[in-house]
Parts: sequence; C-alpha cells; structure tokens
Amino acid sequence: MLKGSGFTVHDLGVDVSAERFVEAIQEHKPHLIGLSALLTTTMPAMKTVIEAIENAGMRDRVKVMVGGAPITEEYARSIGADGYGRDAGEAAGQAKQLIDAVS
Repeated sequence: MLKGSGFTVHDLGVDVSAERFVEAIQEHKPHLIGLSALLTTTMPAMKTVIEAIENAGMRDRVKVMVGGAPITEEYARSIGADGYGRDAGEAAGQAKQLIDAVS
C-alpha cells in the first residue's frame, strides 16, 4: 500500500533487530519507518526499536508508525510512536499525513 501511495519502501524483513533499524536509518535517511507486529509477544520489540533510535540521537529525524493485529492506537501512543494504522490502507493514509506535517 505504501509503494502504491508513492513511497519508496526498504523492507528489512521479519525479526529485525533494533540495531538493524538504526543502521538502516543511517543508510537510507528515511522520513518515516514502519513497524508491524502479528503476535502480542513481539509488541515489546517496537518499544525497543524506538528506544534504540532515541539512544542513537536520531528520533527527531524520523517518524515512527506501528500497526499489526494486536496493536492499538493506545499502545502506539504508550511506546512513543508518531502514528498508528489499523490496516494497510489506513497506514498509507497516516504515513502521508505524517510526512505532509513535516514538509
């Protein structure tokens, strides 16, 4: 959906470490990253990624969106995400809004 909305997407795959996200941000210099969880047991990793980005001093450079089956808007806010998408279509619209807000 993001590609269809005109975004360039660098898919890092599944089970990606927080350090790999930091490396990818350094390499690609995105305005936005997206994290998805399909199991409740993987949800804490989202907060770990956001903390790693903060610790690397890059949090002010990149917006973070989260989504996936167990994720709620409340959870997104509680971990410091900038946006939340209930499904792929909503995520694409939310991504556009986040990018337009910083442009």
